[in-house]
Amino acid sequence: MQLNFDHFQILRAIGKGSFGKVCIVQKRDTEKMYAMKYMNKQQCIERDEVRNVFRELEILQEIEHVFLVNLWYSFQDEEDMFMVVDLLLGGDLRYHLQQNVQFTEETVRLYLCEMALALDYLRSQHIIHRDVKPDNILLDEQGHAHLTDFNIATIIRDGERATALAGTKPYMAPEIFHSFLSGGTGYSFEVDWWSLGIMAYELLRGWRPYDIHSNNPVESLVQLFSTVSVQYSSTWSKEMVALLRKLLTVNPEHRFSCLADIQTSAYLSAVPWGDVCQKRLEPGFVPNKGRLHCDPTFELEEMILESRPLHKKKKRLAKNKSRDNSKDSSQSENDYLQECLEAIQQDFVIFNREKLKKSQEQTGESTSAPESGAEAETEAEAETSNLNMCSSVCSSAGST
Repeated sequence: MQLNFDHFQILRAIGKGSFGKVCIVQKRDTEKMYAMKYMNKQQCIERDEVRNVFRELEILQEIEHVFLVNLWYSFQDEEDMFMVVDLLLGGDLRYHLQQNVQFTEETVRLYLCEMALALDYLRSQHIIHRDVKPDNILLDEQGHAHLTDFNIATIIRDGERATALAGTKPYMAPEIFHSFLSGGTGYSFEVDWWSLGIMAYELLRGWRPYDIHSNNPVESLVQLFSTVSVQYSSTWSKEMVALLRKLLTVNPEHRFSCLADIQTSAYLSAVPWGDVCQKRLEPGFVPNKGRLHCDPTFELEEMILESRPLHKKKKRLAKNKSRDNSKDSSQSENDYLQECLEAIQQDFVIFNREKLKKSQEQTGESTSAPESGAEAETEAEAETSNLNMCSSVCSSAGST
């Protein structure tokens, strides 16, 4: 029997993403807790977001890393598409900035190391995230950082370049705007490392190095990067400033943009990378375990304002099925919508990492691949090395 909504108990709503809502769930058989993101199919069609959801699923089904928010299950019903991912109860870094948390250099240093490992892994998988920012860094209960939200991520291979104007403007690298204006050579993995630099600066100072907002025209931003110089705090260590300068280098060819670059920094020269990868270093900021680090209004919205709340889904679907059976399908009011819904139903890829891990344990392998018959075996072989990526990177890093 394939996994479905009934295999989970809904506990509470905790957030809203760009294309869906998020709640805490418990899998009934194992009693394990997860975060479940659900996206209404009709809304995705109306907003032309189906392609983005499918791309995010395609990416998440193929990757797994200690500093990512990993996908465990994906499934669908008549109304929604579901992604069940790691549950991280420490809140996102945006929330903590809004709570006026003062992040120390030592704390930000560990975030930089953990995100460097995550971004280096993504680069090895040919993935540009394109939306690295405090909102998309979730903390676990111990305070370790995890990158989430692959909604606008893209895959580039064999020297390809990305060209789309994608991201959140205050965190987007200069070459993205240049490419959009001039139609030049595009951009690559370096853009994520610029975003990492912007985020690190913001965590340390409480504001970003450039005064950029979503309504700024692209033309003005291109000029801004060539005229405005970043001001660094005199209270920061020289080594931290030197590292930030290398991340915030306008020319991507001279920017730090991989783990090997980061490891040459004097600020990170003594980092025990193997310990970082194993989460053995104690974070400087540990979220308060006695509270849920999210906006409490999400739960109220779900219970009171949401027209199709999750806790009433079973009854609602049964009612819809009864209504559909009593109606002549040829009288459909919206044939186009129905065609789109049927296409989603047919093309959606079901994924079960738990099932895959169990089958791989029996054969002595470790893998991650979608449920697609014979195809899964090929995907599994390719993925075996991916899951060991962090340990191999860390073991080589520890020797430098």
